[in-house]
Amino acid sequence: MKRRQVLAGAAGMAAAGLLPLRASAADPWGADAGYPTGWGGGFEKGTAFRVGNYSGGFEQMFKHRTIAAAPAASPLTEALRPDFNYRWGVFSRRPQEYLDQWPVTGLLIARKGNIWHESYRHQRTAAMRLTSWSMAKSVTSLLLGICIDRKLIASYDDEAQRYVPELQGTLHGGVTLRHLSNMSSGAEVLHDRDNPVIYPAAFIGANTDVARTVAGWNQRREDAGRTFNYNELCPLTIGMVIRRVTGQSLSEFAQAALWQPMGAEAAATWSTDSRGNEFNCIGVAARLRDWARLGQLVAQRGQMNGQQIVSSAWIAECSRWTDSDRQVSYGSARPRPALLAGYKAFMWHAKADGSQMVFNGHHGQRVFVDLPTQTVLVQTAVNHEGNWQAELYAMFSAAVSLQD
Repeated sequence: MKRRQVLAGAAGMAAAGLLPLRASAADPWGADAGYPTGWGGGFEKGTAFRVGNYSGGFEQMFKHRTIAAAPAASPLTEALRPDFNYRWGVFSRRPQEYLDQWPVTGLLIARKGNIWHESYRHQRTAAMRLTSWSMAKSVTSLLLGICIDRKLIASYDDEAQRYVPELQGTLHGGVTLRHLSNMSSGAEVLHDRDNPVIYPAAFIGANTDVARTVAGWNQRREDAGRTFNYNELCPLTIGMVIRRVTGQSLSEFAQAALWQPMGAEAAATWSTDSRGNEFNCIGVAARLRDWARLGQLVAQRGQMNGQQIVSSAWIAECSRWTDSDRQVSYGSARPRPALLAGYKAFMWHAKADGSQMVFNGHHGQRVFVDLPTQTVLVQTAVNHEGNWQAELYAMFSAAVSLQD
């Protein structure tokens, strides 16, 4: 690890002897500088450093664990469909036109292990690990489901403190795993306001500690289970539970229970605090094809390579809402008309019937999964501004409509 510092701090950059590279309108992503990596762009504010940092640079900046590849990769067969297009307004568009317009680093569309489209931009390649941001929360969901499947956790409705005694008497210790995974802890925390506090305490710094940060955040806004309130403390608490019930780091458990059984073709990494505990609200980096395999695993309701890696019951749990989940049901988690969505167990939902699950990450990271057709779309990117989300979903919907 080269150095840790607080979020995008100019003082920290000066102390490190780094001067920021200023992106120009003609070259916002650092192409002319060879897609640099490091702290010159702060943590994630400097656009000229994003391409490089999101495809390996973070691994030089942060302590991390490695998740080893499977002995043999599960098959992904190239079955490219160069004639694939989608409707955008009155126009018929091709994926290449979308890629020309938006700062995407990788795009892959597949169904049932057949790759229909795969592209990389900004000099990224299929051999590079691409970071996920909050798609790591959905990986955490799969690990939580496996723990429940194996009866390491007795009930989804148990409180976290049952498994992590040092959380006894804390706000997050008294919240159920259901409400934690539904971002409904009742804590007084706001994602945009409080991340500049949470990240330096639990991730970016010389003495960071996920457990200390979770245990120390005790101001309550309301009772748990009332309101969807997206934040980083909920998944961090679930990560503490998984570590405790498995006796392993999240990376060790993911390697043995998920990554290798799934047939990942390459190693992944997971960023940690200074004590080696995964900062599991973000931090997983993997090849695009392995992100597609994770999507395929969900599409196949937890089955891969002849194994039931995570139960179909957990995939069903993640794709439906009970009375206990009303605050995150479709249209409640995100009620704005143009961006209607549901949420459940660290998975987003694009349809009211729960049939389209989404891993969703900062700056344009996505894995879309259509359960009925087993269609998967993966995107990695370096920015979230503009109307790309609607266009990407139009592309995904067109892929879902294609015949095998």
